Amino acid sequence: MTDKGTPRLGTDFRNLFTANLGSSLGDGIARTAAPLLAVQLTSDPLLVAGVAALQMVPWLLFAIPAGLIIDAVDRRHALALANTLRALLAVGLLVLAATGTLTIWWLYLVIFLFGIGETVYDGAIRAVVPSIVPKALLPRANGRIEGAETIVQNFLAGPLTSVLFAVTVLIPLGANAAAYALAAVLAFALPAVASGRQFAVARPAKPGEHADREPWYRALAEGFRFIFGSRMLVTLLFLSTFVGLCFSAATASFVLFLVERLGLPEAWFGAFLLTGAFGALLGSFIAAPIARRWGSGRTMAVANLVSIVPLMFAGLFPSLWVTGAVFFVTSIGVLVWNVHVMSLRQSIIPGRLLGRVHGSWRTVLWGSMPLGAVIGGLIGRIDLALPFIVGGGAATVAGIVFFRFLSRLPNPEDVDNGDPPTAPPSDAGPTDPTVRE
Repeated sequence: MTDKGTPRLGTDFRNLFTANLGSSLGDGIARTAAPLLAVQLTSDPLLVAGVAALQMVPWLLFAIPAGLIIDAVDRRHALALANTLRALLAVGLLVLAATGTLTIWWLYLVIFLFGIGETVYDGAIRAVVPSIVPKALLPRANGRIEGAETIVQNFLAGPLTSVLFAVTVLIPLGANAAAYALAAVLAFALPAVASGRQFAVARPAKPGEHADREPWYRALAEGFRFIFGSRMLVTLLFLSTFVGLCFSAATASFVLFLVERLGLPEAWFGAFLLTGAFGALLGSFIAAPIARRWGSGRTMAVANLVSIVPLMFAGLFPSLWVTGAVFFVTSIGVLVWNVHVMSLRQSIIPGRLLGRVHGSWRTVLWGSMPLGAVIGGLIGRIDLALPFIVGGGAATVAGIVFFRFLSRLPNPEDVDNGDPPTAPPSDAGPTDPTVRE
């Protein structure tokens, strides 16, 4: 297919895109600073892996309640609330570091609370996209968001945080608080359509119930009921969970592997992450064009293997050059996979359930990752290269077994979830046919 005549994403998407940049900057600073702080506080691979584990634990405990909140309130307010919480936590971490009272246990607590805020923000931002973007444009919209997050978090926040970290931890921690505060303010500039109120449809009343109120326990379980009502979604969820667990185990002690095993200076940690950033950026550009040629299903099947097979090489041939190449290639696969699995879910899930189904999905998927991180940390105590071999090998077997299933998944525009079609952007027009997207 040609790009000629493809409509633009529109002004509403540009507003959402801009608002997400501030939060992405805060995420990039936090994700670079957290493992570096952990390495300063402990040299135990298991305790360092605990940082990665605690980033995922909130998804196990709070993703479903967060989804219920997202479906019940104005989603712009949910975005602002989540980033306000994270700004306050960043200030608290700054105070602990400035007073010399920061310990690995305080870091664990702050990371855990950060994760709670992320469950709300991530669910809300993913629910807003299909309310302003037609299904056929979802891969491109998600690719733009993922690409921008990659640039801000890795090309800007990652290297800058690492360099400033070597001078003083106070500057990046202060910038982190400011970035989240700015993102909270920008959330209120989003258009009314981003609120999600257009999907709020009352459930028919049963005897003894109010027509506009659903029992909270039924609302909490609605996401899982929707997922388990679809054989395709159930299979995709459990495959994603197993591969995610393996990936988490493989990379849980990544920073320790680089610093202690491969001799990378701490100040260069953020710069090294640029290898993955370049891969992810490339993936964001090619995700939509490849799917137009191959279809979403085959694209996801190939991307899944690209993201996991190279992990074994990092463990088998431990060097900075090999690890950098592995990180570049796997990041391409992860980004392409993320764009299309998110686009497919957004097209299948009714708008009124986006928060709860997303929360239920992340409860299983990301809730399993702390287990993977702990497993990876324990394996890393034997040899820091071994988690890459074990995790990458197990995930590769699953990717081969389920390759045919993934290849048969539909394109987003071929799915009917019962919602009225999202209107094309008001300023839609043909793109420049000389620009590849």
